[in-house]
Amino acid sequence: MSTEVHTLDLNFQGIPHVIASYLIRHSRGAVLIETGPGSTVEGLKAALKPFDLTPADITDVLLTHIHLDHAGASGWLARQGARIYVHPNGAPHLIDPAKLLKSAARIYGDTMEQLWGEFLPVPEDHLTVLQDEQEVNIDGLRFCAIDTPGHADHHFAYLFEDICFTGDVGGVRLPGPPHLRVPMPPPEFHLEKWRNSLSRLQGEKFARIALTHFGIFDDPQAHLSMVKRGLDEVEQFLEEVMPGD
Repeated sequence: MSTEVHTLDLNFQGIPHVIASYLIRHSRGAVLIETGPGSTVEGLKAALKPFDLTPADITDVLLTHIHLDHAGASGWLARQGARIYVHPNGAPHLIDPAKLLKSAARIYGDTMEQLWGEFLPVPEDHLTVLQDEQEVNIDGLRFCAIDTPGHADHHFAYLFEDICFTGDVGGVRLPGPPHLRVPMPPPEFHLEKWRNSLSRLQGEKFARIALTHFGIFDDPQAHLSMVKRGLDEVEQFLEEVMPGD
């Protein structure tokens, strides 16, 4: 029998089905995959209440990558006692987020606080840096980190039983009509790395795919093929609007 995975809607900016965190219970508390931004801490508290949990019950957090919408509340959760797991390229920016925040502020300007809230540093003694294909065992729950660059060079997907948590390498697919978007933030977006990551995931065996944006779907192979087609469309667009010399 598969372990139950619960989708927590963090109600980002008061809008449902935009940013998810995933909850998996164990005998000592619970694991989260993704924290959401600092601006959704109250949304996280509200989402935990139906499970009779508080943030202090979260023992471990696995981050797919360190972008603000995925990892912004990691420092806050570490201060509640959680251990934070992250890609080696992302770890320095959790310990000292100044450079990350400065880069984001160039994009979001005066809306930084409203959108993302506070991004607290993660104390180094609460941080675990994972390597590609490293297994994490949390009270019998077994996760495997898969290095999946393309959206960012600090990106992991996580395999757990029959499900893959794909962060943003799996694209954005909101509930409703089957429309998928490929998120392309500067500066680490890389088409070929992304394609290779998708091919690698297609070689793994899982029956469900869990997207941070948003939800769990039971058509992983078809979904990953849609992401590849999305990358093809992006490449065609770039070739048309940014022709080479």
